[in-house]
Amino acid sequence: MAGAAAAALALPLLTGGPSAAAGEPEQRSLQQEFTEAARDFQVPRSLLLGVSYLQSRWDTHQGAPSVSGGYGPMHLTDARTALADARPHEHHAAEDARGDTARPSPTGTRAAAEVPRRLPARLRTLERAAELTGLSRQELRSSPAANIRGGAALLADAQHKLGRPLSAEPADWYGAVAAYPEGTAQRARPKASAFADDVFDTLRRGERRTNDAGERLTLAASPQLRPAAGTRAGAAARGQQRGRAECPRSVDCEWLPAPYEQFEDDNGEPDYGNHDTSRRPASQKIDYIVVHDTEATYETTLKLVQDPTYVSWNYTLRSSDGHIAQHVRAKDTAWHAGNWYVNAKSVGLEHEGFLTDPDAWYTEAMYRSSARLVTYLSRRYDIPLDRQHILGHDNVPGPVGTSIPGMHTDPGPYWDWQHYFALLGKPFTPKAGPHSKLVTIAPEYGEHKPVFTGCDKPGEPCPPHGSSAVRLHTAPDAEAPLVRDAGLRPDGGPSTTGVNDTGARATTGQTYAVADRKGEWTAIWYLGQKAWFHNPPDQPTAVPARGAVVTPKRGKDEIPVYGRAYPEKAAYPEGVPEQSLSPLPYTVRQGERYAAGLRTRGEYLYAVDFDPEAENFTVVRGKLTYYQIQLGHRVAFVRADDVRLVR
Repeated sequence: MAGAAAAALALPLLTGGPSAAAGEPEQRSLQQEFTEAARDFQVPRSLLLGVSYLQSRWDTHQGAPSVSGGYGPMHLTDARTALADARPHEHHAAEDARGDTARPSPTGTRAAAEVPRRLPARLRTLERAAELTGLSRQELRSSPAANIRGGAALLADAQHKLGRPLSAEPADWYGAVAAYPEGTAQRARPKASAFADDVFDTLRRGERRTNDAGERLTLAASPQLRPAAGTRAGAAARGQQRGRAECPRSVDCEWLPAPYEQFEDDNGEPDYGNHDTSRRPASQKIDYIVVHDTEATYETTLKLVQDPTYVSWNYTLRSSDGHIAQHVRAKDTAWHAGNWYVNAKSVGLEHEGFLTDPDAWYTEAMYRSSARLVTYLSRRYDIPLDRQHILGHDNVPGPVGTSIPGMHTDPGPYWDWQHYFALLGKPFTPKAGPHSKLVTIAPEYGEHKPVFTGCDKPGEPCPPHGSSAVRLHTAPDAEAPLVRDAGLRPDGGPSTTGVNDTGARATTGQTYAVADRKGEWTAIWYLGQKAWFHNPPDQPTAVPARGAVVTPKRGKDEIPVYGRAYPEKAAYPEGVPEQSLSPLPYTVRQGERYAAGLRTRGEYLYAVDFDPEAENFTVVRGKLTYYQIQLGHRVAFVRADDVRLVR
């Protein structure tokens, strides 16, 4: 039996039958490649399609690796090659992640992606696939057909090692699917895996999709499918693995705490890191979830968050399988957003990835795991699932004017917000008629490919890639200059097409007040300007929206804008230094309108001392009330007594 299984796994890549016209091998569709690989390696075809969907959504990515070094439709990992060939990744190190002048955060620099001496099995599954199939690593990286065969071989190998037959029934393969992203399987109980649960859920529901090569693939639904008895052994261990982690039961999650401990800084003075204890939501309501990318590998990211001299975030998500590590309890305040007001009222999620490498794609497994975590947090803390509350790090405002140029820009224009919110059950669809006073940005991600520059070298075009961002011009003309951002460029310099330049960009899910319409172009109010974007009826980049806007009260020519919603001076008790109401270098003038988000009282969390025995903080609340608005690419705040609300 073992010899027969090994022989089956060693089958070479088969070519198609001869073409009647040219006498050359005929090109087969990807659907046919799945069929033949499933037949040759005795793996159910639906199972092979389901695993591939969770890894790549059947995209080929033209041979480019994912953020965790995975190649092709089956996400075969060869991290050493991927990291060696990767573009240099830049990160805005100027941002103070804590964002509070009362106690600046550590200034450690995030490490670059590194190649460890010994890679875990999950980062070198392509190597194992080459051994099993006899195909070269180059073929497995570059040929979708070879890649599918490599994935089929890995599944068959895992099933064999688990001591189970190469059955034609997908129900018998749960353990092998659970082992797939890990790149290893033992003759023992399979590891509990949300990845396998997601694959089986996909098999039950079925899927249809046109991939990035323009091919339409179909996975028929099997609504009655359930894992066979005995194949889910070990699933009960997930709760034990979770430990103290706060996660939904539908994800694989572990508790890997960030250090709350004291140390000496470079000057020999006592310091502490890398977060603050608090008592949310009793002490402060959690209003936001902030989406980041790591700008480093998963392993490097975990090392950083366990360094007390570095900064912190609440969760890290792994690309290959969506596994989650929690580092800071939701009740406590992590240092991640660069704005202390947002930190005090948010949970931060770091996703393994690189902003400036669009072809280093995010897996479906990570998107789904993240969506499940966000849904769980939104229910637990009553956080609305909209883009006023689910922010990208690049949507967080600078706390003061001087901080704006150094604010981070992740997850960037290549994060698929439309798909993400569809997984959250909140897709961006029309909510009003075609002449609505509000629009929500919603381009078709795969078809919408604005040119960005600077992914590799300054000024050089990035590879064409789907994007969530639309570009904003000063007039209804693609050749018109881009709108300017006075905060990002105080010298009055122009906005650019740079991948890290958020000065003239609106992103999927963000809602703006309409300022004008002309032909195929729509203008929105944006940083005090009419900002035009191409919005043709046959391929719209925005949908009509419904909601409230704010505009200055009558008699006020212009009003200030703030990057944080802090209390008035009289609210601060003795011993807590007053935080100035420092306006940003933007104003809202009479006649302008901006989409309104939450209404909130001014709050300030004062936490500057280390105390491992007690929660050592003060929350200052005032009478001053604010509205959050969609001012530009980032949100901002205006005082409620300065504006009137229009519905």
